[in-house]
Amino acid sequence: MGTTGDGAIAVIPNVLTIAGSDPSGGAGIQADLKTFSALGAYGMSVITALTAQNTRGVRDVQVVEPAFVAAQIDAIFEDVRVDAVKIGMVATAEIAAVIAERLDHHAARNVVLDPVMVAKSGDRLLREDAVAAVRDRLVPVARVITPNLPEAAVLLTGPEPATLAEMRQAAVALRRFGSRFVLLKGGHLIGGDSTDLLFDGQVVTEFAGPRIDTRNTHGTGCTLSSAIAALLPQHDMIEAVRLAKAYLTGAIAASHRLTVGGGHGPVHHFHALWTGDQAGDQAG
Repeated sequence: MGTTGDGAIAVIPNVLTIAGSDPSGGAGIQADLKTFSALGAYGMSVITALTAQNTRGVRDVQVVEPAFVAAQIDAIFEDVRVDAVKIGMVATAEIAAVIAERLDHHAARNVVLDPVMVAKSGDRLLREDAVAAVRDRLVPVARVITPNLPEAAVLLTGPEPATLAEMRQAAVALRRFGSRFVLLKGGHLIGGDSTDLLFDGQVVTEFAGPRIDTRNTHGTGCTLSSAIAALLPQHDMIEAVRLAKAYLTGAIAASHRLTVGGGHGPVHHFHALWTGDQAGDQAG
């Protein structure tokens, strides 16, 4: 469990993901729970949708009834201390609204909203009529939102930012929707670096990182937002984002150690914990 600097026992954070299921394990609640575990948090999940997908694409989606999403949320909060919440795929306006209502009811803390709209394969994961509900109902309950550039363009109903200067303008505009922080991810920019911008209403903080040449990018958004949620109970926002980005960069860099699927493969969530050749170790 570990200790804090003053010798007190450090409490393991309980972190909840509210998202869709990815049976291939690279994104959604599966990626979220792996991330929580890798970063030392206890993971819990509320499922909003079941998807039939793999690394090549999404074949089908079955949406969970909003009332049952609410029942799952209530069951957790009425029994377990929840230190942070990550919200991913919400699928419909009705689900977005019920999540916002129940999190407000339970006074949820450290809410990280990843406005998932489109899968890496290009398949849409958010219905058109749900965009307004995410923007108007979910963003205001979030401590931080983590859109990529295409998602920012949809939320702002404008062109996709193409430069760091345009990203700064977009971050300012996005914060007007009500979140405490905006983390605008620059992975879609052209160039050798992948720079994200964190805006708190006054200061823009840049987080630069190397752009890794790989197709294994399935679930990167889920992983980053989940890492932030896992770290927020024990770090301030800037440090949580810095550590989360470093974790994701390492997971992408080590993704070649996995052999999963023939499309956009997953990142290696346990890159710092699985050392050596696991199969070889077991065989020996």
